[in-house]
Amino acid sequence: MPMRARLDAALLTRPPRLLHALLPGCEWTGPAATPAGQPVVYLTFDDGPVPDETPWVLAQLAEFQAKATFFCVGENLARYPEIARAALAAGHRLGNHTHRHRSAWATPRATYLEDAAECQTHVQELLKTTPEPASRALLPLFRPPYGRLTWPLLPALQTDFRVVMWSVLTRDYDPALRPEDCLRFALEAVRAGDVVVFHDSRKAGPRLRYVLPRLLAHLAAQGFAFATL
Repeated sequence: MPMRARLDAALLTRPPRLLHALLPGCEWTGPAATPAGQPVVYLTFDDGPVPDETPWVLAQLAEFQAKATFFCVGENLARYPEIARAALAAGHRLGNHTHRHRSAWATPRATYLEDAAECQTHVQELLKTTPEPASRALLPLFRPPYGRLTWPLLPALQTDFRVVMWSVLTRDYDPALRPEDCLRFALEAVRAGDVVVFHDSRKAGPRLRYVLPRLLAHLAAQGFAFATL
């Protein structure tokens, strides 16, 4: 791969820290170690739940006793609540990814907040029957689709949610990226405390299925734990 392409890929894989200052109060990483001192990473999965991909992800995580956080689209929670319940029963967490996968840059503020609230009603209904594990804060989790936010939206969301971004993007959604490159860029970037983004979606499936088991095996062999946010 040409040097320019590698540089562009590296910048996409680990967002520049300038973004942290532009979006104050958002979470980009987590604690770098467990209370016992074990290095930890936080695997997250966006856009599900869906048949095939999400159950496959749950099986991969179970093989490594790994816990993860699923940022769910409300429409998918409504269609496939049994998959979300399986994730909760396995000790994973659910987060809010809006009801219709809205872009904050193309949606009026009031409409966007209503959409996030609609998604959260589905999350809360699921939690009535299958509680999630204890979290580091009382507020529920929210991740904006595409990572897009506006300054007027951010404080309104932070009233009700922990707004979680990421420090490593696997780019599994990109059909132009070879699965081998997707894995290599992620492994070169990841370190203790990182919030890593995958997508449990059909579009990401070919790269997700290549990268996830190999990343789990590699980090587990290095002594990493995998925790929820």
